[in-house]
Amino acid sequence: MAYAIPFIRELDIEYGEVDRLTPLIRRVVCPNPGAFTFKGTGTYIIGEGNVAVIDAGPADPKHVDAILRATEGETITHQLVTHTHVDHSPGARLLKEKTGAKTWAYGPHGSGKDGPKVEEGGDFDFDPDHQVRDGDVIEGDGWSVECVHTPGHTSNHICFALREEKALFTGDHIMGWSTTIVSPPDGDMTDYFNSLDKLLARDDAIYYPTHGAPIRDVHNYVQAYKSHRQLRENQILDVLKSGPKTIPEMVAVMYADVDKSLHRAAARSVYAHLVHMTGDGRVKTDGAPTEKSVYSV
Repeated sequence: MAYAIPFIRELDIEYGEVDRLTPLIRRVVCPNPGAFTFKGTGTYIIGEGNVAVIDAGPADPKHVDAILRATEGETITHQLVTHTHVDHSPGARLLKEKTGAKTWAYGPHGSGKDGPKVEEGGDFDFDPDHQVRDGDVIEGDGWSVECVHTPGHTSNHICFALREEKALFTGDHIMGWSTTIVSPPDGDMTDYFNSLDKLLARDDAIYYPTHGAPIRDVHNYVQAYKSHRQLRENQILDVLKSGPKTIPEMVAVMYADVDKSLHRAAARSVYAHLVHMTGDGRVKTDGAPTEKSVYSV
């Protein structure tokens, strides 16, 4: 059964100002709107007095100053980072310089801080003060957060569950306004499907993505995300029924009604699906799947 994703594309914000969302949650949105960030990076502040900051955003001094204004008279005791893309983690360094607040995250980007720079948009300078793993609990002053490892968008992606409010901060794993990019080699579609299933097995009441509005009907939303990905894989199989094809040939058919300026991003998504589908045997190619391979069923 196919589910239409009920995107939420309205978000009333004022850049540089803090919005009170719940008794324990505030949000400040960075003025970095774009094709991949919606209206900007939403930085969340958890607690009162001694607080945590989730995703300090890009290396934007003005945004860091806005976070400091929002927490004036308080102490930032923790910085939690969902993953290492340049719109999420570089601001943590600037905020640490101002406050001394240390960082908690899964680890460096992809192959590591000293590994090959294999992905556009990766923050290869980030190295957390504290590495966390799935199921770890971070205790604060009046709040506690469970770490939920959700690889797929990146290998080091972590969601953070605020246990006092059954709220999950989903980073880019689930977004309110758009589907999530899964781009190899660090992005992995098999991992992404597994991470969607992990959320379906949880009992979170609300999601707070880093980009976009809160999501309330969480299980139906995740199921719609999963259904959308399964539909894409069925489209790939349908296209390959007429004979072997390269990724550009598949994209030209599957995205015929989409602006060609978006075909490059579409090709990365199709490639991620093909890596997944060759892994489980539904699609064939000679050798390891690459962006230039010829695929068949």
